[in-house]
Amino acid sequence: MAEHTTHPDGVIRAAGAVVWRGSPGAPEVALVHRPRYDDWSFPKGKLRNGEHPIAGALREVAEETGITVELGRSLSPSHYTKDGRPKRVDYWVARMLSEKRRTDTREVDDVVWLPVEEAARRLTYDWDAGLLRALGAASLATTPLVLVRHALAGSRQDWKGDDDDRPLDENGLRQAEVLARVLDAFGPAELVSSPSRRCVQTLEPYAERAGLPVRLEPVLSETHYDFQGSLLLVKEALAANRPAVFCGHGKTLPDLISEFGGRSGDTRPAKGAFTVLHHNGGRVVAVDRYTV
Repeated sequence: MAEHTTHPDGVIRAAGAVVWRGSPGAPEVALVHRPRYDDWSFPKGKLRNGEHPIAGALREVAEETGITVELGRSLSPSHYTKDGRPKRVDYWVARMLSEKRRTDTREVDDVVWLPVEEAARRLTYDWDAGLLRALGAASLATTPLVLVRHALAGSRQDWKGDDDDRPLDENGLRQAEVLARVLDAFGPAELVSSPSRRCVQTLEPYAERAGLPVRLEPVLSETHYDFQGSLLLVKEALAANRPAVFCGHGKTLPDLISEFGGRSGDTRPAKGAFTVLHHNGGRVVAVDRYTV
């Protein structure tokens, strides 16, 4: 299970992707040529200040290649030293959705699509070759199911009304905005939430961005939590093979995460954190955990 956090002190953070198209059994992958270094590698670049690695990966791929992607499972990050400082580059498997004229023509002067074996010969760096080998470790064509804990909502003890009506605080609203940009990476077609106000608010920025309704399910709430009912909802989402997002609570989500491949005895996810179940044919093949 991969763990992801943002901007550790002193570490240069970057993000990129191994972008593929065609048949999952015989894919082509996209390589970029950088004239400054005269090298061939996968599209990647440094994160902007405060940028989530997932959002950074989407942006860098689009700028360097003109390709819009949907992210799949994460790959092992690369670690090396750059100008005397440690650097970490997070990577994902990414399926091409569309391709248009790229905007970065200064740093990247060529983009090519190559079969995996030919790409392995063209790549300049050993760590990129390792990413290519990892590409075949699990299914390429996966569907994401995202389990989100609601964003920050102030103190339960300080709230005087019904706890289901407790709203996000200012930090939580900012988390929800970040989450809206991050969820673009997984292209959810369905948004499902506990009726609690803080859960609905967590999904609202993405719902407005994508033009999707938020379906309310009381069995996901703390007040009316029903593990078997929640389990059935997730199983139905897996069987439908449609990207989906579920938003719930710290007291309820660990049960679902553990059921579908998370570590047994998982502690509560942080507020605003989310877990992605990557599945193929209803079978979970990879699990990623992220903070916001």
